[in-house]
Amino acid sequence: MNRSNSGANLPTLRSHNAALVLDLLRAAGECGISRLELAERTGLTPQAVSKITARLRAEGLAAGAGHRASTGGKPRTVLRLVPDAGYAVGLHLDRDELTAVLVDLSGAVAASRTAPLDLGAPADEVLAAATEAVTAVRAGAPGPGPGDRPVLGVGVAVPGPLDHRGGVLHRVTGFPQWDGYPLRDALAIRTGLPVVVDKDTNAAALGLALRAAGGGDFAYLHLGTGLGAGLVLGGALHRGARTAAGEFGHQTVQLDGPVCGCGGRGCIEALCLAAVARGDVAEAARVLGTGAANLVGLLDIDRVVLGGRTVAADPEAYVRGVRAVIDERAALGGIDAPVPVTAAGGGDRPVAEGAAQLILAPLFGRAGGTYGA
Repeated sequence: MNRSNSGANLPTLRSHNAALVLDLLRAAGECGISRLELAERTGLTPQAVSKITARLRAEGLAAGAGHRASTGGKPRTVLRLVPDAGYAVGLHLDRDELTAVLVDLSGAVAASRTAPLDLGAPADEVLAAATEAVTAVRAGAPGPGPGDRPVLGVGVAVPGPLDHRGGVLHRVTGFPQWDGYPLRDALAIRTGLPVVVDKDTNAAALGLALRAAGGGDFAYLHLGTGLGAGLVLGGALHRGARTAAGEFGHQTVQLDGPVCGCGGRGCIEALCLAAVARGDVAEAARVLGTGAANLVGLLDIDRVVLGGRTVAADPEAYVRGVRAVIDERAALGGIDAPVPVTAAGGGDRPVAEGAAQLILAPLFGRAGGTYGA
């Protein structure tokens, strides 16, 4: 098995058309979808759909879900995805905490685990904790034993910056010792599974995009031990040429401001976290809103989603404060129209769930395509 692969090692899923069909089965849920509907929505011929669904059924990825009345002729056979035909582990390695989830093909969480983590500890200790968490969630899910449960890979979400393609960390703010560390390969050796590494904000944005109704461009702003953004632009996750897009927390908003952990001055992250430390939620939300308004004005996005442990502690205050700044900017003409602001909920859990989608999304043709459609 190629450990740098995203885990799409099932023969059927090498086909783009099969991925389209599988994605529609996933979206249909327990109600299922007929072969005729699959042909209509994919543009494939009924014969091609029949061949693909036959292979999916033979490999245990699809199953019958009864019959549906037809406008003429015999009732249509309805097919559904088999969620437990495959799983992925999602890991969120934050500066002080580890969250792990085991997610099935439908996106449902089968098991989860949260534990303290010191990202500043030696690499071997951090990897040992991550490996233990992977083992724990694989064992914690109901059903067959861990050895029988088909786990396609491990998605890992960590603070940036990093090299997504190579799975190599760069100078994580406050933890420069990780610069150049090959996390993907090291964890693949420990777990024996394919591993994909991405920024925590990108992982969360991916997970939210896959669940969103109606699509659209949005920014996910994560406020926890740090501050960053995940961007979905043009209907796809935007990482940038060097996985550096979304370093939202290190935009300068006060030239003579306090020193930030990145070495700069007046970064929005430093100002926001300082307000959080003082217990001034209103000021933290106002600072966050200033950065959000800059982002909305620059990218003309449809909505802003807030997440992270700090936001989860008082989501209404952060949503209200960020929305107020964006609305004020819109009234002054800096933004064309008010932009919806919502909270993702779940603290850091959406990051871990999004990390699992780093493995699963390519199986459904969603690695770099359109989300929320």
